[in-house]
Amino acid sequence: MKHIFVTGIGTDVGKTVVSAILMEALQYDYWKPVQSGNFYGTDSITVRNLVRNENLKIHPEAFLLKQALSPHAAAEQEGIEIDAQNIELPKSERPLVIEGAGGVLVPLNHTYFVADMIKKFNCEAVLVIQNYLGSTNHTLLSIEALKVRNIPIMGLVYNGAPHKMTEDIIGHFSGLKTLGRILPEKNVTPDFIQRYARQFRENI
Repeated sequence: MKHIFVTGIGTDVGKTVVSAILMEALQYDYWKPVQSGNFYGTDSITVRNLVRNENLKIHPEAFLLKQALSPHAAAEQEGIEIDAQNIELPKSERPLVIEGAGGVLVPLNHTYFVADMIKKFNCEAVLVIQNYLGSTNHTLLSIEALKVRNIPIMGLVYNGAPHKMTEDIIGHFSGLKTLGRILPEKNVTPDFIQRYARQFRENI
């Protein structure tokens, strides 16, 4: 089976939570190739704390950057360049849930976008959407960026308070499947992840 690449319409839209849900739903391993902002902790640690199945492996990052900035900017502050073309998939007994940094067209260096990494690894994309003013535009642009690169899109995940009109218009123009809807919750716990994993499993 293909690896799954979890990307979003922007930053802080819920990619890490969706990655944990997909791991439990599919029993895949996890990898975040490029992590910025590790001064505040990493998404790999968050996922490890949310996933109950300890047999699922969390692979180490290829690049671990301190500043909570776009990867290319965080790397520049540390005096390094992300050699994205030479990032290789980790050896894994299972398919991977791969979590991107920010959105589809976040630059990793001056020539390479997150979308190029999805293409390189021959993944199916899962696009995470959060509703806000402008999110419809950001969603459709993200979908367009994936399609123009011939990247298959497994489906969409809506994270946050439901907004039927937004979902309807995105579905109308994209024709893509909705894999799940995650409702707001104060505390994201392993129980929360398990509950949504059961729901997602029915739609994948």
